[in-house]
Amino acid sequence: MLKSNPTTWLDRDTVAAWIFLAPALLLLGVFLLFPILYLLGLSFTGGSFTTAGVRWIGLLNYRRLFVDPDFWHAIANTLYFTVATVIPSLIIPLILAVFLNRAIALRGLLRSAYFIPSITSIVAVGLGFRWLFQDRGPINQFLELLGIDSIPWLSSTIWAMPVLILLSTWKQIGFNMVVFLAGLQAIPQSRYEAAELDGANDWAQFWHITLPGLRPTLIFAMVTTAIFTLRSFEQIYVITGGGPLNSTNILVYYIYEQAFALFDFGYAAAAATILLAIALLLVYLQLRTWKEE
Repeated sequence: MLKSNPTTWLDRDTVAAWIFLAPALLLLGVFLLFPILYLLGLSFTGGSFTTAGVRWIGLLNYRRLFVDPDFWHAIANTLYFTVATVIPSLIIPLILAVFLNRAIALRGLLRSAYFIPSITSIVAVGLGFRWLFQDRGPINQFLELLGIDSIPWLSSTIWAMPVLILLSTWKQIGFNMVVFLAGLQAIPQSRYEAAELDGANDWAQFWHITLPGLRPTLIFAMVTTAIFTLRSFEQIYVITGGGPLNSTNILVYYIYEQAFALFDFGYAAAAATILLAIALLLVYLQLRTWKEE
């Protein structure tokens, strides 16, 4: 019995494939892989980019992180900010997607209107929110018309974070709504028709058909929203600057302060490595869930 020659990595098709992939791989290496490796290396160094230069200090930056109360305060703020943003950023778009998936008037216009926040500059939106929620801004003026005392939104350790959560949720609603609409249209209509024949009402169809059918889409939306929230910087920089009293100082802004205010680049790189590990963990969980599906 004749044995076929094994395909080697030097055959014509493989070489052609590597030639076509080379430009993309080069770009990924230069703009993705190299910065990650440089970040990891920098996290094990101390000093600054001056005549004194950087020096190897091993795990000292990571030890500093785990005993730094400001770092753990930033972690707690990040957790609060992320959870409080992800939950409404999934529930509200899901409701809107279910509503817009039906044949209603002006459906295309409503889809575009809800998606506009996703393509709007977050810096411009942040300036608008800062104007709305300033001490004598339109929000407080409206509250006073209702007989409610004005609230120091941006100077209060209690209310500053909810303003940022509101902005981030508003920014993410349109993108998640489009994702859910795509997921809804992938569910076979025959399932709903069979459920109607069995006497299932709208809530039963939503609970037993829509939600199970949207499970992979829900996981994707949850992970992307969490990553979007974890890397939030512009709204904190524009609206609160991490204040008041570090109540809105989340991990990304903490890294920015350590690197570009205190010029402690090695310590900032260690904190950024922790953030990268969290993001990679979320992506791993998403891929693992899709594989199970």
